[in-house]
Amino acid sequence: MDPIFTVSIPQLKKAFPFLLETNIGDDFFIVEDNGSALGSSHLVLDVLKHPIRFEGLLLFYCISGEFDVDLNLQTYTIRPQSMALSIPGTILRVDVDSIQNLDGLHFLCVGMSQEFITGMRVDFSRIFEDSLKFIARPCLQLNGQQIDLAMDYITLCRKVIASPIQDKKNVVGTLLSSLAYMAGDVWLRGISSAKGVTPVQGTARAQILFERFLALVAQHHTSERGMAFYADKLCLTPKYLSKLIKQVSGRSAPDWIDSFVITEAKNMLRYSEIPIKEIVYRLNFPNQSVFYKFFKAHAGMTPSDYRNS
Repeated sequence: MDPIFTVSIPQLKKAFPFLLETNIGDDFFIVEDNGSALGSSHLVLDVLKHPIRFEGLLLFYCISGEFDVDLNLQTYTIRPQSMALSIPGTILRVDVDSIQNLDGLHFLCVGMSQEFITGMRVDFSRIFEDSLKFIARPCLQLNGQQIDLAMDYITLCRKVIASPIQDKKNVVGTLLSSLAYMAGDVWLRGISSAKGVTPVQGTARAQILFERFLALVAQHHTSERGMAFYADKLCLTPKYLSKLIKQVSGRSAPDWIDSFVITEAKNMLRYSEIPIKEIVYRLNFPNQSVFYKFFKAHAGMTPSDYRNS
């Protein structure tokens, strides 16, 4: 079950063919735009401003301009010379309203399918050893040397795709495998000073527990909303976990859980024709009445009104 509206590379190619000029079938693409393509299509902006889940890996690099992106409901600012990585399963939303000057926006986006990632034969667990910290710090500012190296790889990938080489998938995959090891080193070196990341408060242990809590919520929120479940997973009491989450993030633990649940509910209502009765079942509510009260309290309207709007 995957309630959030999920986007694949074939769907992107079908909806926005002008965005995917450099690609390898349904496995890999590179997009560079100065804002003109986004500005020419209200459909693109409409899709971007709502939470989606991409079936693969997305890397954004900002050349000029600035915009905010939500990754698993946390907001990060993408500024010039910064990049953000969305791993498979991440709930992604671009804050379109944060783009003050669309014409001044210049960005690069690389996307690859999970099948392509698997074929790269890269030990990502070795590259990103502290995966929880990486998930909580997906945005990083680069220096000039790092940018030059990364752009050299991307330029070479583009040349390979444009060439008559037969086995482009393996050639590009090999190049990106090398880039991944370099990126892992850059990420681990710069993760503590990454710009554009909303800082969390508290001790290092508290921050780690908060990151583990978010990872668990992202995985289990469609079936588990009780504090006892997450506290048990973290070997803590519900009272202590609630206090810790509040201290670290400024938001209560139930608020974080509810935010993930309401996001799932909105996306099923917006992007699917799944009956509300089925949505109630998928999100593990006891009945429609409880779901209606929950939804109206968080969205300001009933599920039916939201879907019709």
